[in-house]
Amino acid sequence: MKHRRKTPKLKRNAAQRKALLTNLAASLIEHGRIRTTLAKAKALRPVAEKLVTLGKRGDLHSRRQAIAYLRQKDVVSKLFGEVAEACADRQGGYCRITKLGPRVSDAAPMAYIEFVDLEVTVGGGDDDDDE
Repeated sequence: MKHRRKTPKLKRNAAQRKALLTNLAASLIEHGRIRTTLAKAKALRPVAEKLVTLGKRGDLHSRRQAIAYLRQKDVVSKLFGEVAEACADRQGGYCRITKLGPRVSDAAPMAYIEFVDLEVTVGGGDDDDDE
């Protein structure tokens, strides 16, 4: 039965689902915004918001809990540094999901998930306009 099960299965077993959400959360913290399917974004939002809450607490126990979940110390340091101080005055609702159109290949509904208060630089690459 499905009683008290909030996270959708996403057609994966429990270990694969935990690994997927861990990697998506690490990518979201690292990049500030990621593009994924709508179902994965909706499953990721509670995980990411709990991690931001850990980052806002900022104590050693919270840091160890975040390292145990994310398994990447550089991502955890960014979570406790940039993301936590950007969301310091907000009481919840740290993530925003913006729906996009369907994916071209299989028509899966796509979405952006991003942090509300964090500035995201879209694009990338090395632009050398000085020369």
